[in-house]
Amino acid sequence: MMLVEQTTVPGAVLPVAQFKDHLRLGTGFADDGVQDAVLESYLRAAVAAIEARTGKILLSRSFTWTLSAWRDLATQALPVAPVSQITSLKIIDRLAGEEVINTTRYVLEPDMHRPRLVSTGLCLPAIPVGGQVVIGFEAGFGADWADMPGDLAQAVMLLAATYYENRTDTGGAGLGQSQWPSAVAALIQRYRTVRLFGGGGAR
Repeated sequence: MMLVEQTTVPGAVLPVAQFKDHLRLGTGFADDGVQDAVLESYLRAAVAAIEARTGKILLSRSFTWTLSAWRDLATQALPVAPVSQITSLKIIDRLAGEEVINTTRYVLEPDMHRPRLVSTGLCLPAIPVGGQVVIGFEAGFGADWADMPGDLAQAVMLLAATYYENRTDTGGAGLGQSQWPSAVAALIQRYRTVRLFGGGGAR
C-alpha cells in the first residue's frame, strides 16, 4: 500500500499572523515578516503530526492510494478521513496496462472515521495477479483554515508553539508524541480512530 499526497496546502491558507499572536511576538517593526517562513514551517509540521496521529486530513488536498489487493471484495476502507470525493479508480496490470473504471461501478460511503469505496454491484473491479489498483480522492475538512474544527485548529496552534519554543533544544518538530502538551492529546482524542484490524481498514 502506498498513500501519496498529490497537492500541498498553499502557504496563504496557514494562519501565520494568528500564530504570531498566539506566540505573543511583537509587531510594528520593519522586519515583521522575517520569521514568517519559520513560523509557517512549524504550522506545517504540527498539521502533519496531528494528521498522522489521528488519520484525519485537516486541510483539503488530493491523494492517490495504491493497493495490490482489496481487503473485502465489495468494499474498501480508505486510509484517511474525511473524504469528499473519489476522483478516479484505475486498474493497472503487471505489464503497466491501465483500465479506468467507470464511475457507475462504485460510490463513496462517507464517514468521519472510516470512509469506504463501495461497489454498486456485487464486487469491486478485479485486481489482476501482479497488478494494482490506484484510487484517487479528495480529503480534508475544507480548503480554508476556518473549515477545520475549532478544537483541531487549537491543537495545531499548541503543538506548533511547542515546536517553536523547543526549536533550539530538540530540533523543534523532532519532538516525540510523549513530549506533546497534554492539552494537544486531549483535543485530538475524539478524532482518533481505534485500530481494530491490521492492514488498510482502519487507523
